[in-house]
Amino acid sequence: MGFYGLDIYSLWDSLWEIMGWLEANAPESLPAALHAWQCFVPYGEDPHQYARSTRLVPAGCEADVVRLLVEVRRRARERSGDAELLDVVQNAEVATNAEHYYRTMVRGDRQSWNVRDHHMVDTVERLARHGGPRSQGIVWEHNTHVGDARATNMAREGLVNVGQLLRERHLAEDVALVGFASHRGTVLAADSWGAPESVLPVPVARAGSLESLLHETLGAPALLVFPDDRSGSWLSSWLGHRAIGVIYHPKREVGNYVPTRIGARYDALLWLERTTAVHPLHHEARPTEPELETEPTGF
Repeated sequence: MGFYGLDIYSLWDSLWEIMGWLEANAPESLPAALHAWQCFVPYGEDPHQYARSTRLVPAGCEADVVRLLVEVRRRARERSGDAELLDVVQNAEVATNAEHYYRTMVRGDRQSWNVRDHHMVDTVERLARHGGPRSQGIVWEHNTHVGDARATNMAREGLVNVGQLLRERHLAEDVALVGFASHRGTVLAADSWGAPESVLPVPVARAGSLESLLHETLGAPALLVFPDDRSGSWLSSWLGHRAIGVIYHPKREVGNYVPTRIGARYDALLWLERTTAVHPLHHEARPTEPELETEPTGF
């Protein structure tokens, strides 16, 4: 059993890990890692400063991290069976895709969302191959990543997500998408990127929304497993489905609801009448520059 991260927010840490592995196992390849590292040095481990610089120099460090990825993959093929290879290859993939993500994000291109979700799905596939043909996994993410984007207004923007891509790459019986929804409660979130978190109220669901329908119909927590035939019922109707992310504004509830065909977005739904904000075990130091997620407003 293993516990793995999927995201791309570790560009500099990944470069350090690659250099450490190459120094110990393939020192002749270390110059490629050092060259990539030196390209990023002027930006002081600030991804946003690097991203802004690519407006003037479009290529940035792209060629350096791609060369590093090719070199790490070559070394990995030579040392098949080495348990550490999964880590070093993944770090090389993170460095390459993170560079692409930041470079795309700073230009205001929403496709940076697709770069990130493709990276996460490719990571899932890599872990599945590592685990073998009988391996199974649980991907724990926000509804916006898990629920099939084609059943929301994301599709009109040309955006994809983890749930959609996994369904497209695998048989229906091999993928189960499970969403979460609640009627009211509290949540730990912030009102802007980089702001301290606080416990915020989650108002009772808006009339006519999915959450309001489930509250009126069920009135108690439940696990709803959807049937194969989801046509001709509330499962096929377009209903507002509340999205609560890192940034949340309880007083702007209209914008927090995503048009959704719930039966197409998920295979099952965990329904909670009331949620309670989590209590962090510890706090990290506040970053000088917050990591920004390019999640379009309302998703």
